[in-house]
Amino acid sequence: MTFYSFAKVVVWRIFKPLFRIQIIGRENFPDEGGVLLCTNHIDNLDPPVVGITAPRPVVFMGKEELFKKPIIKTLMKYLNVFPVKRGMSDREALRKGLNVLKEGKVLGLFPEGTRSKTGELGKGLAGAGFFALRTEAKVIPCAIIGPYKPFKQLKVVYGEPIDLKTLRENKASATEVTEVIMEHIKKLIENHRNTSLFT
Repeated sequence: MTFYSFAKVVVWRIFKPLFRIQIIGRENFPDEGGVLLCTNHIDNLDPPVVGITAPRPVVFMGKEELFKKPIIKTLMKYLNVFPVKRGMSDREALRKGLNVLKEGKVLGLFPEGTRSKTGELGKGLAGAGFFALRTEAKVIPCAIIGPYKPFKQLKVVYGEPIDLKTLRENKASATEVTEVIMEHIKKLIENHRNTSLFT
């Protein structure tokens, strides 16, 4: 068992009962091939929650500041996280992200770039559209619907792959593609915000 798999089991056993996690739409997740997983960002716990609910291992970008301490840097490596510089174009991180997708793995992104302070969906950055246009990866929208409160239901909703064929053929911009992705995430939030499997 890899460290990632071990950590996933441990975190799942803690988070599942604590946040009463409900997973919706896992069947929409491709079993193989490159996947660009785009999720809203409402809490610092979003990355581990996505990591434990996604059917496949997820590679995340993490802010460069996390990698300044040797112990944390090593931990991030084993948890499939690589650094990205915020607020500027990080070509090395972009290349790394493209390679992850071209190798048939799952790249997890939070298109908003930062955590929403209000919990409402913010504007997406062009990075998501960049990765979607530069690869043939399937784009999966994901919605985390909170709040993160002990014993209150937390939902993780995986939507169907987004059809970007026409956008790619029409040479849409990265910004335009990101807007489409964000619209799909918005619909997932709206459709599942007030539904529950629990009584």
